[in-house]
Amino acid sequence: MSDNARSTRWAAAIPWLFVLLWSSGFIGSKLGVPYAEPFTFLTLRYCIVLAILVPIALVSRAPWPQGRGQMLHVAFAGLLIHALYLSGCVWSLRLGLPAGILSLIVSMQPLFTAAFAGVALGERVLARQWGGLVLGFVGTALVVAHKTGSGLTFLMAVPAILSLIGITAGTMWQKRHCPAFDLRTSTVVQYAVSLVVTSVLALTTETMCVDWSGQFVFALLWVALVLSIGAISLLNHLIRSGTAVNVASLFYTVPAVTALMAWGIFGETLTGLSLIGMAVAVLGVWLARGR
Repeated sequence: MSDNARSTRWAAAIPWLFVLLWSSGFIGSKLGVPYAEPFTFLTLRYCIVLAILVPIALVSRAPWPQGRGQMLHVAFAGLLIHALYLSGCVWSLRLGLPAGILSLIVSMQPLFTAAFAGVALGERVLARQWGGLVLGFVGTALVVAHKTGSGLTFLMAVPAILSLIGITAGTMWQKRHCPAFDLRTSTVVQYAVSLVVTSVLALTTETMCVDWSGQFVFALLWVALVLSIGAISLLNHLIRSGTAVNVASLFYTVPAVTALMAWGIFGETLTGLSLIGMAVAVLGVWLARGR
């Protein structure tokens, strides 16, 4: 096989590898959160990531973002993608928002991205892509329909809405203002500023008590290494190499893949409606990523 063929196959595999790794983060969080409060869990996660990435960045002498402006752009994107998005998710769950509704709210990201991509990034969204985005949302709604539960209040949904804003604005901000940067040093910057936020939230709202069980250690290492380093590196690559709409559309498949993982690992119910929703969501992503 030629190098070009290998490169093409790898490029085609990266989006779906990202979805697989990103989806596993929800499983890892479910395994770990019973043993530590949410913001404490995120704080420990970011500490581990920085303990690994800082030496790598220093030993490899990776270039840091140039100038105060570039540093601020990278840091702000990190606050939106890591601190606001993840903190909003765990905050909503802590307030009692059903996981299905949280998934549904956050899954509106591709539609929000498409709506603002023209103004913010100068990207043109084709009719076929709009159709794919709508299909993707419908498919996601079908996947999580049986998990929505009841007792929803607006207060529960506020942090989830903030998560939606964070991941949408963060990916577009990074696409526009950080088109090229070293993944090693910029990721350090992004996690460092996010650690400040989660540490303050943990210190002011939680007891910070941790039950260091084997399951918790596994979950913590999984989300730190596989998600915060592996999946985020792939996300940064996708943001740099593709359009904002193409990248955002991948998030429609996350609830479906997560549902499959939860079915295999936790024995959660997987209904026929969910299977139909998965097929519809995949079709929507295929249409949205087409040109």
